[in-house]
Amino acid sequence: MFGAGSIGCRLGGSLASVAEVTLIGRPAAMATLRENGLTLTGGGRPAVTVDPAALRLADTPEAVAQSIAGADFVLVTVKSMATEDAARQLLPHLAPGTVVVSFQNGLRNPEVIRSVLGDRPVVAGMVPFNVLPTAPGTYHQGSGGALMVDDQPAGAPLVAALSAAGLPVRAHADMRAVQHAKLLMNLNNAVNGLSGLPLREELGQRAFRLCLALCQSEALAAYRAEGVRPTRLGALPTHLMPRLLRLPDRLFQRLAASVLAIDAEARSSTWDDLRRGRPTEIDSLQGEIVAMAARHGLPAPACARLVELVREAESAGPERARHWTGPELLAELTAARG
Repeated sequence: MFGAGSIGCRLGGSLASVAEVTLIGRPAAMATLRENGLTLTGGGRPAVTVDPAALRLADTPEAVAQSIAGADFVLVTVKSMATEDAARQLLPHLAPGTVVVSFQNGLRNPEVIRSVLGDRPVVAGMVPFNVLPTAPGTYHQGSGGALMVDDQPAGAPLVAALSAAGLPVRAHADMRAVQHAKLLMNLNNAVNGLSGLPLREELGQRAFRLCLALCQSEALAAYRAEGVRPTRLGALPTHLMPRLLRLPDRLFQRLAASVLAIDAEARSSTWDDLRRGRPTEIDSLQGEIVAMAARHGLPAPACARLVELVREAESAGPERARHWTGPELLAELTAARG
């Protein structure tokens, strides 16, 4: 697992029951795991704790190089802005047959990795669920869904291993369509981060949902111009999602029970990044929609304004960042649209 943060620890900790797994991460994060072990909670599964002595961890250049050289698969779970650097770190140490798998947000990470690794096998993956740290060494999965991996021979052994580890997983023939569908969902990350609320509470408020609907409408227009048809990930076709989000609260709660089937601890990765004073992935979320729309001469003012607001929150820092109410944020995005 290259970039063992929340997603990396969740996937790696699960796979440890069926495979030899090495977690590669920041020295501070690895020190926490050495001291506390790795505990996985949520996701509809019993809590699992891996004893510190049983963890394979790498945080020095020598240990990282050795782990990469001996791997059948390297699962990349770093933030999107670190993808190219991660690929360059991998390149000198990869064995010829090692398969690199991108389990990251955004649209372009597999292509970025391929641009560095050349003809080495690179597979796209998608993680549908939310994972956050809740205590030192403890990672909580707050929502569900099936992992997806590009349906090609290079990824088949990984699909089998994930399934054996008890993780829902599907091979999919069109990961480009999957990635675009996931981005539609991830457009809520910025809204949630600025709200400061748990996901279930935020999505339960119509004003916040209207903010997300504005972003998704801009994204769908850009997708049509780009010639992309995002795959259906849930019960509703993607083109109907903004309409569902606009429904009054009571009707939304009745028709979108699965959307709200999120436990009370779940929050977005953008919320977590802002809380920790870290850079967010906003350029790979709303920023991606702004860039795509611009390529086709389309406006995306709500997405563009959210990029600005998240950047302002990053600059302000955790102590001073503003927590927006739904009506305040909606008014801001509506004003941006003129």
